[in-house]
Amino acid sequence: MRRFDSPSPNHDERPDGTPIDMLVIHYTGMKSATEALARLADPAAKVSAHYLIDEDGSIHALVPEERRAWHAGLAFWRDQRDINARSIGIELVNPGHEFGYRGFPEAQMKALINLATKILSRHPIAPRNVVGHADVAPTRKQDPGEFFDWKRLADCGIGLWPSSAQPGQAVHLIPRLHRYGYDISDPDAAVLAFQRHFRPAKTDGIADAECAGLLDALLLLVQE
Repeated sequence: MRRFDSPSPNHDERPDGTPIDMLVIHYTGMKSATEALARLADPAAKVSAHYLIDEDGSIHALVPEERRAWHAGLAFWRDQRDINARSIGIELVNPGHEFGYRGFPEAQMKALINLATKILSRHPIAPRNVVGHADVAPTRKQDPGEFFDWKRLADCGIGLWPSSAQPGQAVHLIPRLHRYGYDISDPDAAVLAFQRHFRPAKTDGIADAECAGLLDALLLLVQE
């Protein structure tokens, strides 16, 4: 696994006393790694991440972890809105839904697991706070999308996965989504983001009994 220093100027100080307690995973959504690195280093773009992982597993370190990178934008998780202030952001090179979305190669996933494991060893990041960009910005984003293997990460101790679940009651699913962490101002978008993360085989935005059961299983894992 190769690692490169690829510094971005797009960062600032984290607010005093704010813990680094989230890990947010993105895809670049651009045609190439070269284009993505250029944008993340462009002062005019005002976007960045702490790390970028190419499809061959190469890791580019862009922003020091102690600094606030500008990756989440307008976002929400567990009643917090300045997600950049409290998170580490990792970009995965992938053209995304606009330019030919595809699966994430083995070398890239291995590099991500290795890097994320080290990040979790350095910061108090609870499993439920390992999220995708779509989880924290469901009305704006879809990444890392339905091809991303969240279960594999959870099996490696990175994030949560409902290992088994019985169908649940869909009637009150939306409030339970908020309890888990989601912004429910647009309920349909919140359901779709949840499905992309926890039921990628069927992302229809419908709050059904299967989704309710998965969510109930997750809430049990976080003891709520």
